[in-house]
This record gives sequence, structure tokens and C-alpha cells, in this order.
Amino acid sequence: MSESSEYTPPKIWTWNKGGNVAQVASLNRPVAGATHEKELPVGRHPLQLYSLGTPNGQKVTIMLEELLALGHAGAEYDAWLIRIGDGDQFGSGFVGVNPNSKIPALLDRSGPSPIRVFESGAILFYLAEKFGALLPTDPARRAEAMSWLFWQMGSAPYLGGGFGHFYAYAPVKIEYAIDRFTMEAKRQLDVLDRRLADNEFLAGDEYTIADIAVFPWYGGVAKNWVYGAAEFLSAGDYRNVQRWADALYARQAVKRGRMVNRLSGEPSEQLHERHEANDFDTKTQDKLASKD
Repeated sequence: MSESSEYTPPKIWTWNKGGNVAQVASLNRPVAGATHEKELPVGRHPLQLYSLGTPNGQKVTIMLEELLALGHAGAEYDAWLIRIGDGDQFGSGFVGVNPNSKIPALLDRSGPSPIRVFESGAILFYLAEKFGALLPTDPARRAEAMSWLFWQMGSAPYLGGGFGHFYAYAPVKIEYAIDRFTMEAKRQLDVLDRRLADNEFLAGDEYTIADIAVFPWYGGVAKNWVYGAAEFLSAGDYRNVQRWADALYARQAVKRGRMVNRLSGEPSEQLHERHEANDFDTKTQDKLASKD
């Protein structure tokens, strides 16, 4: 990235560790693999989640809380905090669960051998299949839910790495880049708004993993939780998205899921790690601070 509009890419790109990219995200690097040895902690529950309360992380914690609300006791989980700002995602243990070094990562220890699952959409699908919940069995509805799940996985990088990066994080405000990705972000919101005009949920009249996947990103934008860009994007104009986002946020499992592994916002809405259901009542950051 360069402040000059005259920048010409070199014939062969080389990593400038002191450049603008390093200033905005010093942990970005053009190679994979672990940078240090660090084993992951393991709790007592069947499911071990290693994550952070970003939109991608929230997808999985919302899913797990919804499963527990439905009575699936096997969905009990330990949610361990991965501090990506400290490079936890490059520890050998985490890389062993997710070679892509991105949160979230799940280890299912309920069977004879642990099963690793990475990529948030894959984790949602895995859990839906495992518990037979939040994914329709009717072929047409199932296809609709899966289509919207994959729509989110393919579209969100334009919202996050594209719009969010250049609007909120880039060290230089580049009009072309912001315009380019704002146009795409608004187009995506319009896609959702049109779908939700005639449907209560994305797959129709049934709440599914598609809604759980889309809500933290696009519901977050609509409610001004993500990038603080609701006014800039005229998010209030997408009335059907607003209605849908309000309906999902009214769900107690969604509210709980948004709290887990969260490091920002009100202390009462931050549960840095979740190991028992009553942690929501006793171990949020406001409760811990009052004990000091």
C-alpha cells in the first residue's frame, strides 16, 4: 500500500516488514505455520472452542448456545480465548487444530479420537449434522439454507477485508478503495433485504445455521456493532434486514453467544472465557472487576 497514486507494482513482490501493512496489522505475514510452541488448554466438556468474539467467532458461540437452549446437553463447551493481537493463533497447538491460523477452531473430543473442525461455516454445518438441529431435512429448504451459508462465507471477505479494512483500519483513506467496497457492501445488504422482504428467515420460515452465520456480520453492520458504519452505509434503509436483526437479537442464545470471548464493549457483555453455563451470571468482566 502506498500513499502515492503513482505506485507501480514491482515485477516481484517482496515483504516489507516495516511498511504500511505492518503498521496496521503487524501479525500479518505471507507464510503459514507456527511461530512458537504452545499447547492448547483442554477443559472437561466434549467440545473445545478456541476463538475470539469477532463476527466469525460469534457464529459458533451463538450456535452452541442455541443447541444448548434446544436441550442438546452434548453441546456443552469450553470456550478458550485466543488473543490474535498477541499471536496466539500462531502457536503450535492452535495451528494443529487450524493450519490456517484463523479463529474459530473447534476440537470435538466426544468420540474415540478427537475431530478438528476449522472455518466457521464448516463448524456450523458440522454441529448441525452432529445434533440434527438448525438445518432443514427437506431437500429444498436444506439447499436454501446451505446456499445462504455459502453466500455468507463468500461475501463477508468483501465486507470485512474489503470495506471494513479500507473504511476503518487502513492507515491511508483511499477514495477508490472505499467507494469500491462500499458499493459491494450495500449491494450485499440489498440482496439480504430483498430476500427478507418475503421471508421471516433466510431459508424461509425456519431459523437455521444460515441466519446464525449471516447475523454477526450483516446484522452487526445494520445495528452499528461492526465498524461503526451504519450511518455511512445508510443501514436504516434496509428495513427488512433491520427487522430480521432485531428478531435474532431478541433471542437469549444470540445474546449469550455474542458475549463469549468478547474483548470490547460494556464489561457486563464480556465473558472472556466460557466453561460453565452459569459463567454468564458470575464471570462477566463487570462481575470479576467487582471482586477485585
